[in-house]
Amino acid sequence: MDFGLLRDAFWGLTFDGLALGAIYALISLGYTLVYGVLRLINFAHSEVFMIGTFSALVASGIMGVKVEDDPRTGWGMVFTLLICLIAAMLASGITAVLVEIIAYRRLRQRGATKLATLISAIGVSISLVELFRIITDSLPREFPRIMDKTFLFSYAGADIRNDKVIVIIAAGLMMFALERFISKSRYGKGIRAVSMDENTATLMGVNINKVITVTFLAGGMMAGAAAFFYILVYENTSFKVGFFLGISAFTAAVLGGIGNLKGALFGGFMLGVLETWTSAVFGTAWKAIISFLILVLVLLIKPTGLFGESIQQARV
Repeated sequence: MDFGLLRDAFWGLTFDGLALGAIYALISLGYTLVYGVLRLINFAHSEVFMIGTFSALVASGIMGVKVEDDPRTGWGMVFTLLICLIAAMLASGITAVLVEIIAYRRLRQRGATKLATLISAIGVSISLVELFRIITDSLPREFPRIMDKTFLFSYAGADIRNDKVIVIIAAGLMMFALERFISKSRYGKGIRAVSMDENTATLMGVNINKVITVTFLAGGMMAGAAAFFYILVYENTSFKVGFFLGISAFTAAVLGGIGNLKGALFGGFMLGVLETWTSAVFGTAWKAIISFLILVLVLLIKPTGLFGESIQQARV
């Protein structure tokens, strides 16, 4: 145990944790949206994130960026980053919609049990992991450095890097945009109506299938954004990258109160900071263990999450 490292590098570790937590928060929004509407935990969501990382990697290659190249500058850098972000969000969003159509819709229409749907989700997850394991020959892939990573400012002795500031701010902005979409748009009102009472929403003329498709699309696009920011900061991906990140994001959703968008954001940031502090004190090997412990403790002590919203009565 090294509490001295935590004390000496407290603010630097905290900012690193906030950047990691921002990624958790964006992924957890997908879990929260789907659960709020369908009362279903989409265990294939972590693979939707994984596909987003590879899509950003492919997009960077199409843009002519190579690992050995120097970082780009100016508008060329901005354009390349935007293309990679859009590619990741579109690929993840489309993947999430396909997962809903192929794995969930027929079961839902036939009145299948939650267990059957859960097994289907796990099957999709395993299939996607194995597919990308074959495609990549089980080897990790390195993402080229598109932007030069420099220190923007110092705070209490901690040097804060530009890419991590971008991730933290972007996560907050995307959360705000999603919240506005849910509360103000036509489809957002449909999502809220279905989450409250599916049968009543149907009687009121709401197209259930369309609403569910939009829900999966929105959640998938948030996972795609998280995938881009992850690969931007950590510059690598692999076929199994989504597993532990998915578990941590699900923990963040439960921590904040699953079904609560603001809870997902808060839970993500909180879990990211806690994991970073723990890794500094006990070593990185404890990172995954801490996620599981936090998940178990929250479910035992306060299963409604820190924001106090009941899992059974969750609303988006």
